[in-house]
Amino acid sequence: MAKKQFKAESKQLLNLMINSIYTHREIFLREIISNASDAIDKLHYRSISDSGVNVAREDFRIDVSYDKDARTITVSDNGIGMTKEDMDANLGVIAHSGSLDFKKEMEENADVDIIGQFGVGFYSAFLVSDKVTVRSKAYGQDQAWEWTSEGADGYTIKECEKDSWGTDVIMHLRPDDENEQYSEYLDSYRLRDLVKKYSDYVRWPIHMMVEHEDYVETGEKDENGEPKKDWVTSVRDEVVNSMVPIWQRGRDEVSDEDCKKFYKEKFRDWEDPVSVIRVNAEGLVSYRAMLFIPKVAPFNFYSRDYEPGLELYSSGVLIMDKCKDLLPDCFRFVKGVVDSPDLSLNISREMLQHDRQLATIRSNLEKKIKAELTRLLEEERETYEEFFGHFGAQIKYGIIQDYGMKADLLKDLVLFQSFDKDKLVTLREYRDAMPEDQPKIYYAAAESVARAKQVPQTEQVRAKGYDILLFGEDMDEFAVKTLREYDGKEFCDVSGGDLGLESEDEKKASDERQESEREVLDFVKETLGDRVVDVRVSRTLKTHAVCLSTEGDVSLEMEKYFASIPGDENRGIRAKRVLEVNVDHPAYAALKKAYAEDRERAKEMAEIMYDQAVLIAGMPLDDMLGYSDRVFRLFGQ
Repeated sequence: MAKKQFKAESKQLLNLMINSIYTHREIFLREIISNASDAIDKLHYRSISDSGVNVAREDFRIDVSYDKDARTITVSDNGIGMTKEDMDANLGVIAHSGSLDFKKEMEENADVDIIGQFGVGFYSAFLVSDKVTVRSKAYGQDQAWEWTSEGADGYTIKECEKDSWGTDVIMHLRPDDENEQYSEYLDSYRLRDLVKKYSDYVRWPIHMMVEHEDYVETGEKDENGEPKKDWVTSVRDEVVNSMVPIWQRGRDEVSDEDCKKFYKEKFRDWEDPVSVIRVNAEGLVSYRAMLFIPKVAPFNFYSRDYEPGLELYSSGVLIMDKCKDLLPDCFRFVKGVVDSPDLSLNISREMLQHDRQLATIRSNLEKKIKAELTRLLEEERETYEEFFGHFGAQIKYGIIQDYGMKADLLKDLVLFQSFDKDKLVTLREYRDAMPEDQPKIYYAAAESVARAKQVPQTEQVRAKGYDILLFGEDMDEFAVKTLREYDGKEFCDVSGGDLGLESEDEKKASDERQESEREVLDFVKETLGDRVVDVRVSRTLKTHAVCLSTEGDVSLEMEKYFASIPGDENRGIRAKRVLEVNVDHPAYAALKKAYAEDRERAKEMAEIMYDQAVLIAGMPLDDMLGYSDRVFRLFGQ
């Protein structure tokens, strides 16, 4: 029989499809099962629209079997089947899809669920096979036909025998080599796992002969007269797919407890999720989604190894198990599934075209997640605070990321510790509690909340009766610097210079005080050199002798953060340090006296005062031994 050639640039296109389009060989089974499901859909539609077609819905099935000796995997269906002409048109032309044509014709019928749309899924069989045979009999026809191909060189079609209508796809596996072990697909458990992974929610039952180990009586008795038992292997026909996914069922059919159970089994979490979000959207883009907000962060959540993303399905067929494009990075902790028949998929069904439909789903899910987190914050505060303890850093990072693109979305979800209330508060709660005369939102940053509470510069703000947000994490200060302001009030670092708390008279008095102490302050600045950009009379200190403040956008906490990141490029990012001195403190009086009587001693004291300010700020000393020697020399004087 003469071999026919493919009609679409056969060898080049088929080779490209096998070697480039598909990146995971195991999806071949998903594609062939999806085609079988399509064939059943077509016959099912005819059975409900044509009284002459007498096929009961419950009789439809897909069978998956294998033969280790023959090295074959067979997928059978009792769907519409194919004539010789169908085979020539659909299997002889790569990138032609009979399913797509049928879907266009039947798009008004809601009960038609066609998966295949691009006509190349069938050829994924060649990812694992060196020969593919298709035996098919169209419904209502007497003659069956056999299509055979060994790849891009062409195919043959001939008459064959087949008892009933439907299609058998027989894939002869390639020999194993050093790169691929194709024999793995001849294992019952491996095949069943692939069905569960990719085709668990195909709506027609997928049958397999499944091995079982049963502990049964042997018919003999032991020395005590008790029946003997032994392990016996049996093989039974079983439906191995779930068919109807939980997210496709209504709220009256599936409780939140059912959803939580599904979550724990599906995503292997021992804790119930904090919340379940169900979406059933219809319109320009129709889709269903079931999302889960975890209670506890996975151990690797903040590492590079963590892979975010939602499982993406099209009509119950898994397309991607980690689709990052459906979630903004700030919500990367969310897990769940999205199922839409409307998504534009490329011909491999593995990569999404980033089109308007996908963007619409992403935007809608973002709003749903934000709304649910807001509800938790307002109605289940304790639960939200526990959640925030695990994922708060991610939300703060989301504010910073992409130059603050998501800042407005996230600003009302962050929590910070309140100095006055000694508990976590939102920015809205802080803002609503501000006295009318408070000019700014004040914060103190350190390596921990406890240390932030001890920052000396808090004294002036506290003396005014204003609350302070206490920052103890790296992301805190970066987040508010990205926000810049909240509800018309600018964020202000208590260690960052002018706090806007002095009246004009107080500013004038401070300036005069600065000028009167200029000689001593200049002496200290000269002693410290380029370690500081200025030495000033402090306007914030009340009881402490010294502190470090900064000029510019880089704070001391930011300097610490950049210093902790590996790489020489980060070591040069330093804050512009300002030494502030409390001229009413006994320590300054001692310094001033030494300046008048003993300049060398005054230099020692200036060095010690600076080192003390560095230590108070939680920064490392450049010369710890020199500091220690200076302190002990003072003891001897």
